[in-house]
This record gives sequence, C-alpha cells and structure tokens, in this order.
Amino acid sequence: GDGERLGVPLTENKKKIVVDFSSPNIAKEMHVGHLRSTIIGDTLSNLLAFAGHDVLRLNHVGDWGTQFGMLVEHLRDEFPAALSTETSRDVDLGDLVSLYKAAKRRFDVDEEFKTRSREGVVKLQAGDEEALAAWESLCAASRVEYQKIYDVLNIVGLNERGESFYNPYLAGVIEDLEGQGLAVQSEGATVVFLDGYVGRDGSPLPMLVRKSDGGFNYATTDMAAIRHRVQLDAEEGGEGADRVLYVTDAGQSQHFEMVFAAADKAGFVTGDASLEHVPFGLVQGEDGKKFATRSGDTVKLKDLLDEAVRIAGE
Repeated sequence: GDGERLGVPLTENKKKIVVDFSSPNIAKEMHVGHLRSTIIGDTLSNLLAFAGHDVLRLNHVGDWGTQFGMLVEHLRDEFPAALSTETSRDVDLGDLVSLYKAAKRRFDVDEEFKTRSREGVVKLQAGDEEALAAWESLCAASRVEYQKIYDVLNIVGLNERGESFYNPYLAGVIEDLEGQGLAVQSEGATVVFLDGYVGRDGSPLPMLVRKSDGGFNYATTDMAAIRHRVQLDAEEGGEGADRVLYVTDAGQSQHFEMVFAAADKAGFVTGDASLEHVPFGLVQGEDGKKFATRSGDTVKLKDLLDEAVRIAGE
C-alpha cells in the first residue's frame, strides 16, 4: 500500500535511465575509490527506481586493452590450461594481484616477452581462440573477487557490460566521425578538435580517438557506449535511454565533458537525451596524496571493509 511509499507518488514522467558505476579493472583489486562510485551509483539507482523510472545499472569494467596482451602471454607460460576453451574456466589462477605484478615485472625487463605481449594484444583483438580463452579465465576469476565485495555491500542488479562489449562498434564510430569531417589526422593519430578546449600552452587540445598504431582508447569506447546507450533503441539492440549517469571521480570531469561534446556534435545524442557526469572527490590519504598503505600500495577495498566491520564490532 501507500504506507510502503511513505506518501511519495510515482513519477508521471517515467524515463529510461542508465547508471554507469563501480567499473573496476579486471585482474586488479578493487580499491577505495571504487567504494564511492559503487555506493553513490547504487544509491542513485535505488532512488530513481523508487521514483518509478526504468533504471539499468551498468558495470563498465575494464576488461579490454593493452595490459591483456601481457597477462595472456604470462598465462601461456605459467597456466597453459587457461588457453584451452575446455579448461580455461576451471583454472585456479590464485591471487590475481600477484599474477598481474609478476607479468608486469617480466614485461619491464624481458624484451622478448614485451614483444610477445604487444603481439598478444593484436591476437586478442582479432579474436584468436587461445587468447580469448585466457582472457575469459581472467575475467571469470576477477568476477568471483568482485562479487565477494558486492555481497558485503549488498549491491544487487548490477549488469556487467565491460569495454570489450563495445569493441565491435569502435571502427564504426571512427568512420562516422571521419564521414562527418569531425575526426582528422594529426601526427599520425586520429583526433577530434572541440571548441573551447586548449592545452596549457594555449594551443587547441584534441580528443584522441585512434592512436597512431591503429589502437583505440577510452574516448572511442565511451563514444561507442553513448551510441549504444542513447542513439540505438531496443529494436536496434541498444538501450534508447533518456538519461545516462556516469559516476566516476572528479579527475575524469574534462574527459567526460569532451566526450559528451563530441557525441553531441556527431549526433549520437538523440532527442532530449542527457548525458551527466556525477563526480565525487578523490579519496586521499592524510598527507593529501593518493590513499595508499605504508609500502605505497593502494589500500585494498576488501581490507578496508574488513577493518570497518572489525572496529564496529568492538
């Protein structure tokens, strides 16, 4: 009855709203910065859903990019079972953070491994079966770790839709931008110049959408995501959202301003749809720098939560 709603009426103007929050990186631990995004995003989603809107909670995990070449090649040597589709999901990769550090150490000192890693990225992006199996095993192992934290925080209904999901759409974004004359070549890379954005020296600050080696970056993925979330409706396989909220730290404000401006200019933002960055302050240590442990490592979210529960129980 109305008692459950405390007299709050449902909205007369129901909207489809996408809330993009949490978004940790695969094979890395969730850190304390992810706590804010997760709690604020979950709270906004709950409020909007309570008001009667159609809310889709998306976890834009970092599951794609150059570091995966290095991780996949490391698995090839240390966990070969991870490269076979039959066994990749059952492999116990142990502590993913140690795995990441070990792969990074090799990458920094071993030239042959570094070359293999770079070639590994290309293989993965081209859909090589072994590379995809290894990548899948990393994602599955990370998912288990994140879920433990989501369970503690009581986060439900969060749909994983990582960067890899938008991979098939990236080339189309570039073609579209080039076709409209918005994306131009600059020093071998493909960039978009936007009015009002200048660098420290006063020269125009471009938004990079394709690197000189042909690789794509965050801006390209975010543009593809906007198309999928706003421009494409359900019949076209998209979300057809009226609003998209991005809950990330304030350090990404300019990135989103530029991406939103470019998407608007390119006609990806249809009708009255609005894209909104929901910024929060950076989590800092007592010295005003990044929140880290004495050894300089970022504080693990799991340890922080365990400690909070311990103190509360005293």
